[in-house]
Amino acid sequence: MVALKGIPTVLSPELLFALARMGHGDEIGLDIPVLLEAVLKLLPLDTYVESPAAVMDLVPSDKERGLRTPVWNHYESLLLNAGCKTALMKIERFEFYERAKKAFAVVATGETALYGNIILKKGTLDLGPS
Repeated sequence: MVALKGIPTVLSPELLFALARMGHGDEIGLDIPVLLEAVLKLLPLDTYVESPAAVMDLVPSDKERGLRTPVWNHYESLLLNAGCKTALMKIERFEFYERAKKAFAVVATGETALYGNIILKKGTLDLGPS
């Protein structure tokens, strides 16, 4: 195996390949804060959409019983640190499933947090003035 400097070890070669192949507007599904933090170091988020990060909104019964989703606060903190200026978009359950089916890549992890899945929309690199 070839080691590269600056690449978080949680990113597998297959995931790095998927990230490199993604185009502007492609989406990737993730479900773990450590992995999200690593991906955000490499993946520019889309600044031309309402929010480049989406989670599944609580189903009505979970809203009624006041279910808390502390992982969302962690995600928003990581996104803010990565330069994202908008809050997580919360989308209806079946809409989330449809978007996940169409995602460029889906990363399966052992995340167990309720409502821990997240979808990111890739943006473009701002290379500044040339």
